[in-house]
Amino acid sequence: MHFKRLFRGINLLNNPTQQTRCYSRHPFPNKVSHYLYRAKLIDSIRLGIRSNTPSSLSPLLNDRLLDCFVVTHALRSAPSADSALSLVNTVEAIPHFSHTQNTLHALATVLSKFRRTAELKSLLEAISAGRFCNVSVTFMNLMRWHAATGDLDMVLRVWDEYRRSNKRVCAESYNIVMLLYAQTGKDDSEAVKVFYRMIDEGAIPNSRTYKIMIEHLVNSGKLESAMEIFNILPLMRIRRTSEQFSVLVEGFIEVERFDEVKTLLKEMLVDGILPGSAMRLSLQRMQEEGFVLETDEFLREMLPDERIKNIGFDVDSDEDDDVTHFSSRDDVDGLQLKPWLDPRALASALQGWSPNEVEALENAKLVWTTRLFCKILRNFKSPATAWDFFCWVAYQPGFTHDVYTVQRMLALLARHGCYELVDKLMFKIRSEGMRLPFSTIRLIIDHYGISKKADAALKVFRDDKTLCGPITKFNLMLLYSSLLRTLTKCGRDSDALDVLEEMILGGICPDIQTFSGLMHHFALNGDIKTVQKLFAMVRQSGVEPDGYLFKVLIQAYCKCERAALAWRIFEDMRNLNLLPDAATKELLVKSLWNEGRRREAANVEEICEEIDDVLPLTLRGHIWTVSSADLTRVYNIYSKSFASTAG
Repeated sequence: MHFKRLFRGINLLNNPTQQTRCYSRHPFPNKVSHYLYRAKLIDSIRLGIRSNTPSSLSPLLNDRLLDCFVVTHALRSAPSADSALSLVNTVEAIPHFSHTQNTLHALATVLSKFRRTAELKSLLEAISAGRFCNVSVTFMNLMRWHAATGDLDMVLRVWDEYRRSNKRVCAESYNIVMLLYAQTGKDDSEAVKVFYRMIDEGAIPNSRTYKIMIEHLVNSGKLESAMEIFNILPLMRIRRTSEQFSVLVEGFIEVERFDEVKTLLKEMLVDGILPGSAMRLSLQRMQEEGFVLETDEFLREMLPDERIKNIGFDVDSDEDDDVTHFSSRDDVDGLQLKPWLDPRALASALQGWSPNEVEALENAKLVWTTRLFCKILRNFKSPATAWDFFCWVAYQPGFTHDVYTVQRMLALLARHGCYELVDKLMFKIRSEGMRLPFSTIRLIIDHYGISKKADAALKVFRDDKTLCGPITKFNLMLLYSSLLRTLTKCGRDSDALDVLEEMILGGICPDIQTFSGLMHHFALNGDIKTVQKLFAMVRQSGVEPDGYLFKVLIQAYCKCERAALAWRIFEDMRNLNLLPDAATKELLVKSLWNEGRRREAANVEEICEEIDDVLPLTLRGHIWTVSSADLTRVYNIYSKSFASTAG
């Protein structure tokens, strides 16, 4: 698809003074030139530490513009712990050089990666003793480093200290422990217990949590359970990731179940997922089995770009194969590496988007690919600069915007409320006959809730959802739910109720998460009549109220000082053999007591006297996203898959 003419016109309109900017004298004429100099120096050091002649490093490290940024990234790409330590010893001998938090964290990461526990311990002790000024280490740093060494005991020790120091710990800390248990394979039930503990203590499982779970099941040969959980994720509004798809594709190809792989590849297209390089070998094997049409498009995205010449590949690098900049490079002892590139640093250098910066970028001869563009785009802070970049790259040799680049630009613009640019891009997409993934339309509507653009969200829903082709009834329900959430965020309560009515009349029944979100919103606004009307809709629609829905109602009524209504909800719970968790029970008792309803407060205390302080799993959920029923279902699938192990 060709977008060049439209982008040129819009770009000039948005930047009428662009050609008048200039830079004062500086060692580097602009930030992009500085970035490129650093990149070349980092590349030279990377080659030098792999050379058979270590003395070649000395002139590089004596460069007058060597700084901690260069040292940090050179360390991160070190091929071994010994080479990293040697580099550190050399730079420490340079006058006036002093470590920063970034250089020491980079060294710790390399030491943990290569499981050099003794050196890692010495480094951490030196930092703890205050040998390095202004350098700190967080609990999460320690957990990641010890996890990389495979030291489960140290990870658990740090985690316990973290939990004692903080009432709430981040979801990633649970993920780290869960992954370690899953990888050891000694006691699979321990990983299940960590997941239970996570949701039981109020942490919100994220896409990485479910990737760990799915990978654990696949590696244990439980493909059906992994796929079942994967299919529940859209219900819980959990974003399905390239890593999750990759794990499942590899698992099904391993047992030659190619029909399931074809289904997964189709779903990747619907979700707008850009395939990662980890899936390449699996799809190449599938292609060898005769499935050329099903895999050809994905492999084209994953294989190295044919325009990239004379570039070797660094097996120690975590970068993607098509991330490259200089088209020519040096050799050291016949060794070639992928050129170093940091999308975040390059995006930061381009924030001003001046003619000098753009010229320096063009002179660097980057080979532009979809993946490289997306990596840089996500690091722009300004939507105006991101749009300039989007328009500029359309003119670069060999580059054409595709569905992956366009959808990421649309999401960024919507998040910042740039609805006029979204409309122009949508018009161009329609005129080019491009089809957007369903997930992109939904993401735009969600982002308009962040930028408080209700009218723009309504327009996308009414006019642009056809751009993703036919929509299933389930996906239409998700789209309606996103629109309702955006409208309530924007304070458009009347419009939200109209859309809800339209939704139901159209035969689309809201799920329990949507009802929970709406009831919570109207209850906090004191609109009790609407809350009661919505609760009646739940019962009439046949949707089974879960414990979390009741919890939302009780908390909302108590916060708006309507304890009598909260008491009625409590009685409804009892009729369904449900009880509130400890925190909700205490809130209800306190509210009843404050409003003079002491008899009801005493009854609640008596009925709930057997409730433990630990919150029951059956009440876990999250407004607008996760229902307790779906979360319980995921937990049951995961736990039963390893029930024999636990037994």
